[in-house]
Amino acid sequence: MTNSSLKKEILKKLDTLPFEEQRKVLDFTRHLTMVRTVGVHGQELLPFAGTIEKTDLELMQQTIKKGCVRVDLNEW
Repeated sequence: MTNSSLKKEILKKLDTLPFEEQRKVLDFTRHLTMVRTVGVHGQELLPFAGTIEKTDLELMQQTIKKGCVRVDLNEW
């Protein structure tokens, strides 16, 4: 299927949908064009594996556990 034929097929299907469903399609396509994956391939991160000291990892783990258990009722 070519880009042109794909667009034509989408438009055909879109024309058969009720207005509210068409709005959902529009919202979906807007979302798709806004969301972009940013980052690097995991393979590029492998040289960093094992470079954080064990004591630092334990400290991070403890801090996360402490911070995630707490609930701030006045936050909202």
